[in-house]
Amino acid sequence: MFGGMKQKTSAKPAARPQPAARAARVVTKGRLARGARTRLRIIRTAIDLFHQKGARSTSPDEIIEASRTGKGQFYYYFGSKEGLVHAVLSAYLDDISAGTSPIDYEVTSWDELERWFLSHLALQQRYEMTRGCPFGTLANEVTANDERIREDLQRIFELVKAKLATFFLREKAQGRLTRRADAQRMAEFCIATIQGAMLKGKLDRSSKPVEAAAREALTHLRSYRVRSAR
Repeated sequence: MFGGMKQKTSAKPAARPQPAARAARVVTKGRLARGARTRLRIIRTAIDLFHQKGARSTSPDEIIEASRTGKGQFYYYFGSKEGLVHAVLSAYLDDISAGTSPIDYEVTSWDELERWFLSHLALQQRYEMTRGCPFGTLANEVTANDERIREDLQRIFELVKAKLATFFLREKAQGRLTRRADAQRMAEFCIATIQGAMLKGKLDRSSKPVEAAAREALTHLRSYRVRSAR
């Protein structure tokens, strides 16, 4: 509006993309989608092989063959075997964060805490007690030269610890735990107990060490509950 007069404007219709440009975009999107599927297939294959054999005993050639991909694709997406281990650990972290992990880390009750312990046993029983914790297996292989991998693993365990500690903190805030209860130490205890138990269960090829550790751990943790909350 200027001086009371309306200015007439003529909007030009938006130019339609040329057929060749549209086709190029479709092709690009298709390639990106195929690339993402290929990358995910390599990661999922590596997750299974690393869980079964460990990363050190699994060669890139085994992963390439099992995932039905090419060597060029492997090194294009990950650069090295260490890069793939990093991607695998990132996938574990994402699954735990999103709640899509085989183990449910969202503990909101004592019954759910018991299920948390027993779900680790169920995971081992799925593989007839021949495997341990997926990322615990990788942690057992870490050396002083594997700083990047150590940091990746530490992020995973810190996330698990935070989720468990949140439950204990809530219980204490609501007056259901004694004053001497330390949520952080209790969470650390849970992790250390189940990791050691799964390792022993794998070595013995028996569920008994895991069952015993879970039972004793729960008895110890419940000892922090105030009498009226039991």
